[in-house]
Amino acid sequence: MYDVVLLTLGSDRDASGGACGSGGCGAAPQEGAVPTAADATDGTTTDVGAPASGTTDGGTTASRATADACAAGDATADGRCDTPRVPVLACADALTARGARVETVTARSDAEIDEVLARFDGPPRPDGLTWPDPDSKARLVVAAASDAQLRAVVRRLVRRYAPPPSRRPDDLPGNRTVPDLPPIGVLPLDPARGTTHRDLAAQLGLPRDPAAVAAAVLDGTPRRLDLLRNDGGSVTLDGALLGAADDSGRPLHWRGRVEVDDAVLSNGDDPLLACAIGNAGGYARLDDVALLGDPDPTDGLVEVAVAVPVVTRSALGRKRVRLEVRRARGRAVAVLPREGKVPFLDDGAEGELSRKRSWWTEPGAWAVWAG
Repeated sequence: MYDVVLLTLGSDRDASGGACGSGGCGAAPQEGAVPTAADATDGTTTDVGAPASGTTDGGTTASRATADACAAGDATADGRCDTPRVPVLACADALTARGARVETVTARSDAEIDEVLARFDGPPRPDGLTWPDPDSKARLVVAAASDAQLRAVVRRLVRRYAPPPSRRPDDLPGNRTVPDLPPIGVLPLDPARGTTHRDLAAQLGLPRDPAAVAAAVLDGTPRRLDLLRNDGGSVTLDGALLGAADDSGRPLHWRGRVEVDDAVLSNGDDPLLACAIGNAGGYARLDDVALLGDPDPTDGLVEVAVAVPVVTRSALGRKRVRLEVRRARGRAVAVLPREGKVPFLDDGAEGELSRKRSWWTEPGAWAVWAG
């Protein structure tokens, strides 16, 4: 039977960095720190903590009571929630009932995430590269309160298994820079997101009930998905939305050059309201405007759209503004801001773009356990 690791990212809300994490508000995350949503590269945050790193929990009555309190927003005496949330305990129970050996782990730093991922390493290779084990009897389940948390784990997988360009092996697909990453079981920690917010699990039709997640991990098959890497060192699972708004929520104009392969959506002269970069459909719409057509995380392409306000005049000379949406699909996209910094959301993580950023597609690089 399988060994299953149920991984949760720990809460940093009581750390010295406060809500902005160890790097401070707007700063790039330090190596070894689990970043927050305010970080420009790999934003991750969680509402509720879990046990200290490396600890396990068998799902006792006491721990369930504390988990219920944490889920309701109450903390323990020291101001933290130090037990797994109820969905984690329920998933662990379902896995154990099927005979799996389960360990619940809370990682509060990149190094602690890496300790978990090391269990999925394959046997030593003649070229000395660290490679995932395609025949591993271990399974990984990530309990995620947001897409940004799931992305943080995938980012560490990429960091672990991507070979240096100078040591690219012959068995790596020509259209990839990483091997097939180990499949991940996704346990959403917020069931409401299935209806009120189309997170990635909802878009992919993945199970949200802990028992169903356990069944998918033990009985399902890996569903391979495209991954977007970028030259800032991060990854994107769902998509990114670039643009700014004023205090009233009205979009502000910004200028930037946007290229998709050989197609130029904006040369930098047009005023842009938004730029959407989609691997999946989480950023397909901006209010009532459809930006992306039908992004597919399995087609090997990234879909990109820019929204440009265009001024026209009626037959009576009245000025009107309509929104022109320009779209393109390709293997790679580059965005170069022309004026200052452009705020963005990338898998729900906030950041600011002040220099050229490129994303490219890694077809089928990562995978989820699907029922």
